[in-house]
Amino acid sequence: MSESVNLPALGESVTEGTVTRWLKNVGDRVEVDEPLLEVSTDKVDTEIPSPIAGVVEEILVQEDETVEVGTALVKIGDGSSDGGSSDGGSTESDESSNEAAADAEEPEAAPSTEQESETPAPEPTEPEPAPAGQTQPAAPQAPAAPPAAAPVPQAAPVPPPAAAPPAAVPAPAAAPAPAAASGGSAASASVPNPTQDASASGYVTPLVRKLANEQGVDLSTVTGSGVGGRIRKEDVLAAAEAAAKAPAAGGSAAAAPSGPFVAEVSPLRGTREKMTRLRKVVAERAVQSMTSTAQLTSVVEVDVTKVAHFRDAHKAEFLEKTGSKLSFMPFFALAASEALKAHPKINSTVEGEEIVYPETENVSIAVDTERGLLTPVIKDAASLNLAQFSQSIADLAERTRNNQLKPDELAGGTFTLTNTGSRGALFDTPVVFLPQSAILGTGIVTKRPAVVKVDGQEAIAIRSFVYLALSYDHRIIDGADASRYLVAVKNRLEEGNFGPNLGY
Repeated sequence: MSESVNLPALGESVTEGTVTRWLKNVGDRVEVDEPLLEVSTDKVDTEIPSPIAGVVEEILVQEDETVEVGTALVKIGDGSSDGGSSDGGSTESDESSNEAAADAEEPEAAPSTEQESETPAPEPTEPEPAPAGQTQPAAPQAPAAPPAAAPVPQAAPVPPPAAAPPAAVPAPAAAPAPAAASGGSAASASVPNPTQDASASGYVTPLVRKLANEQGVDLSTVTGSGVGGRIRKEDVLAAAEAAAKAPAAGGSAAAAPSGPFVAEVSPLRGTREKMTRLRKVVAERAVQSMTSTAQLTSVVEVDVTKVAHFRDAHKAEFLEKTGSKLSFMPFFALAASEALKAHPKINSTVEGEEIVYPETENVSIAVDTERGLLTPVIKDAASLNLAQFSQSIADLAERTRNNQLKPDELAGGTFTLTNTGSRGALFDTPVVFLPQSAILGTGIVTKRPAVVKVDGQEAIAIRSFVYLALSYDHRIIDGADASRYLVAVKNRLEEGNFGPNLGY
């Protein structure tokens, strides 16, 4: 008796999804709430857990196939169709099915290193148990190596001392490479290990490998927590965090280069990969936004020295009482949200020939992830204080990067805030995404000399500055409207009076 598992509703506005990767194969056992497959939608990529326990009998939707919500994805039964449950009869059938699956999937194994994460991840883990089981009967043949080494001294009495050490070396190597007796198979057997980063998890997706390269993590030292021991992005991030907490002595030793600087080479260099569903959606919406709206950008320079002093004076207490770090971002978000209340045109949308002014300021926060740019929404942002902004931004960013965001948390934004300075940029000209009409980019905070007034006299002092860049739809927002909004945000930040907004 089997039961179908359908694609569930993943949000109010989500009507379809694309199967990006199956985490289980036909014949695999799955428990209730165990991840069954990964699905990509216009809003978010997520894992679909199994609502029932049983054995996967039939996969109805293949990878990279797009289906509507409610479509049957897989059939799960009690496994009675597999035959007997005794070890004697099932072992041979399992081995033969694994060998058949390995033969069927063999042609796809070679290009898998340049394909995206849609490539069937369980490939390397499923065929491996059969060869592993076959190494057991091959082990008793290992003692045959010493008799083969014995005739060597008889045939050549002169070189026994030289022949003895090599004979001692292959002896321990006979166990990990029993197939070496076939000649050159030992060399070929060692090739897949570097390709798969010498990890027991087998296949590593290009995205995970790229993330590990960016974080400086050696995948051969990472233990995978995914299905079958597969290394996931969370494992890489955890390893990178652990490395960052290493003693400072190790960091100082690595900081002293012994030779000329050599740029790190990306594993994507010279390859090609298929665009993910999320990347295709972002690309389509960016082009649509640029071709259907009249966009331009206005920039102001803001002296945030008072904000910097306020932050330095309160960040320790802020962390102790709220559990969140006090960065510059909550100040920018608070000032931007407050100014939207006084300048609703920046928060408006266009519907046909009408301009709609929302009742609340729902600020989308741009988050950079390995899958692409996502913008979770902080609802009713103008009513929040610094503590609430700090906690909301940190929570949304973490859950977005860990793929734990609900699709509805990506909907309903009326204005976007993007921290382009997080990677060192002074400012840029961000793109407005429909149906919104404006997006504010915050650059990096830098210190430099500036002319200030001290007791009525001009003097040079070290000040902290940031550039704020507002891109907007010129169809409904004029340059004067944008300037008034930017000046309002600038004045709020330069005033630096955020004591009543701490939130504790």
